Amino acid sequence: MWYTLFKYLLFRPGVKLLLHPTLQGEQNIPRQGGAVLASNHLDIADTLALPALMRRRLTFPAKKELFEGRTLWGRIVAWFLTAVGMVPLDRSGGRASASGLGPIDQVLTDGGLAGIFPEGTRSPDGSLYKGHTGVARMALDMQVPVIPVAMVNTTVRRNRLGLPTMHDGRMIIGRPLDYSPWRHQRDDVRVLRWITNDVLAHVQQLSGQPYVDVYGFRVKYGNLRDADLTRFRKDSPTAGLPVPPIDAELGLAGHDEAGSPAPSPRGTESGPGDDKDVRDE
Repeated sequence: MWYTLFKYLLFRPGVKLLLHPTLQGEQNIPRQGGAVLASNHLDIADTLALPALMRRRLTFPAKKELFEGRTLWGRIVAWFLTAVGMVPLDRSGGRASASGLGPIDQVLTDGGLAGIFPEGTRSPDGSLYKGHTGVARMALDMQVPVIPVAMVNTTVRRNRLGLPTMHDGRMIIGRPLDYSPWRHQRDDVRVLRWITNDVLAHVQQLSGQPYVDVYGFRVKYGNLRDADLTRFRKDSPTAGLPVPPIDAELGLAGHDEAGSPAPSPRGTESGPGDDKDVRDE
């Protein structure tokens, strides 16, 4: 109830009136059943704008600290996140992060849509950065498709009146990707890395971003801050990565033999489809 109330009375009107982004390719989202929407990340508004304009409910994880509510404002934030159905995510890394995907797994088990930013942080300069393998683990463990999403020009800026807005902001949804042929290799780190990079390659096709093969956290806060990243740039996240072998009888499920994006299993292109902007029903 709270999700619907906040969405239609607050967030959707606010996003349309102030930010006015366009949503393309919503027809690529299945009408029912679980799926992971994997997107690049340019601005904090990405987590608001996409679910506000989509017809189906979308659950994004939020860092678990926001649910602890140690202060009055913290308790308000924790209540709001819980009320709208957001789930906590442990971002400390290692086994804690892997086990922390449980709440998202439950969303998928219940047939819902889960949103995730594989880069793990907002891009520091607009480039696409290396992704964490959680998206691959979810796809294989939960046996759900991954839907690539591109945020384009969604960075929020101030207009002449000082109000927040986007300049030609677009959210582009690609066709679902099926990784079920690798479902028996979900503990193979090479498979997890290839799937993650393949997802990002499809995101890159939609967004047109240059790709940098390092984690964004290192560039923002770590040893690569203010460093020359030229040596880490690649044409594609899958460049030089072979497609992992699979059981012959399962087929390649819409991926070519060179490890680069190919037509997804539910369409003939990797783009958003024939329809242009998707409007309310």
